[in-house]
Amino acid sequence: MIDEHKRRLDEDGYVVLEGVMGGRLLEELRTRIFELFEEEGEQAGSEFKTEENAHRLANLVDKGDVFRRAIIVPEVLDGVKHVLGPEMKLSSLNARSADPRSDAGQPLHVDMAAIPDERGYWVCNTIWMLDDFTPENGATRLVPGSHKWGKRPQEELADPSAPHPDEILLTGRAGGVVVMNAHLWHGGTANQTDRPRLAMHAFYCRRDKPQQQYQKRLLRPEVQAALTPALRDVLALDDPLNDELSANVTVRSGFMK
Repeated sequence: MIDEHKRRLDEDGYVVLEGVMGGRLLEELRTRIFELFEEEGEQAGSEFKTEENAHRLANLVDKGDVFRRAIIVPEVLDGVKHVLGPEMKLSSLNARSADPRSDAGQPLHVDMAAIPDERGYWVCNTIWMLDDFTPENGATRLVPGSHKWGKRPQEELADPSAPHPDEILLTGRAGGVVVMNAHLWHGGTANQTDRPRLAMHAFYCRRDKPQQQYQKRLLRPEVQAALTPALRDVLALDDPLNDELSANVTVRSGFMK
């Protein structure tokens, strides 16, 4: 990452890496996600959770090589490591399509209800813009700098669903990836257009924390056997500590934007 990207992550809590997917990866991700929505039908996202006003997919590492390539894109991992340090791992990989003409957005929240601990930040999310994010189609709202407050919005605000005076809308072109310190106050907004708005969420955590979705349990044996050493490492498949931390975790609930 360039110094300006690091500065934005440090000061604002997020940075937009414009065009980092490139046209080919963007198209491959969109194609495979639409195939999965068709294949899974009403069961789509059931490994994680369902949601009014949106369609979801979960456990994507198990469902296509294109997803396994995405979670180790170097520019994105550089940003994640800047937030969490080098000892990090994938926590979950999911997708969310905000339904058209939605009537509600999400409350402001921090992912996993996480507060920085004595070692610092321990959650980092990446938002893969598979459609343009616009003010009208459910773009994520966030409060710059709030990752440094060490507070949860639901404990500080009378109504976390109400607009915050310091919030901004995170807009951008399809093909960009947002690296976001997930201690930042943020939430999805309502999609007021006539078209769905699609995003993928590669969520990472520090190595000493449990995965949101225990990858070793979710990935089929044949998928695990074919993984490269780099992928095995970012998924923490050979990490005894991760087994101890995550073995009793089937799904840790949370928001996707």
